[in-house]
Amino acid sequence: MNDRPLTLMAVHAHPDDEATGTGGVLARYAAEGVRTVLVTCTDGGCGDGPGGVKPGDPGHDPAAVAAMRRQELAASCEVLKISHLETLDYADSGMMGWPNNDAPGAFWRTPVEEGAARLADLMRHYRPDVVVTYDENGFYGHPDHIQANRITTAALKMTGLTPKVYWTTAPRSMMRRFGEVMREFGADLPEPDPAEAAAMAEIGLPDEEITTWVDTTAFGGQKFDALAAHASQSENIFFLKMGRERFTELMGVETFVRVQDTTGAAVPEKDLFAGLR
Repeated sequence: MNDRPLTLMAVHAHPDDEATGTGGVLARYAAEGVRTVLVTCTDGGCGDGPGGVKPGDPGHDPAAVAAMRRQELAASCEVLKISHLETLDYADSGMMGWPNNDAPGAFWRTPVEEGAARLADLMRHYRPDVVVTYDENGFYGHPDHIQANRITTAALKMTGLTPKVYWTTAPRSMMRRFGEVMREFGADLPEPDPAEAAAMAEIGLPDEEITTWVDTTAFGGQKFDALAAHASQSENIFFLKMGRERFTELMGVETFVRVQDTTGAAVPEKDLFAGLR
């Protein structure tokens, strides 16, 4: 008999990412008795400081922001009932093209092999049955999200482990709906230039290419509260403006693309652990 619990490992870039894309599955599987492991790769130091002060502005202290965000991350993990939090504590690289990309200790400039070796040690320890991270473009091109994908891919090769592996994504139909809801709630959305519009149209996937649709409606309140735990970043977390009920209605299904599988479970799936139990 194998007494090791089924284990989900989510590899995310920043504090608050765990709630945005995977808060529902983390809460759902924790409630089902699955061991949930969150690996957060950066310290979030490029987030907003107290009073909404932005990176690079006078009064923005990345070390103080990182310390504050670590506390918020712990609170989010408590809300989602995450079993184990592991932090790699690389410096937040900021958005693509920011000077922070090349700062000493930045995740983006860290050799993939170095980050992967640290993650591989965690994988060997926890032996996850399911691993979730971003796609090769980090969903929307954020350097730290891209790097999280790279070290996850490399770590899996280093370990030789064969969990089911998923990349977070969103159906294009939902992306269109997001735009409508953002305008409904008063978001100031300038018309993008043609190049930006074309890039935005490529975010997410056509609905028929999504392999896995997980109903997390029953955990929408927890997901909302986990996002709210990241109070220092509330200006950047649009979804909080919706209120709990509308948020749960819109965000009640989390979607993924399965990129590695040895179970033979048929797709589309409704469960990340299909074929494992």
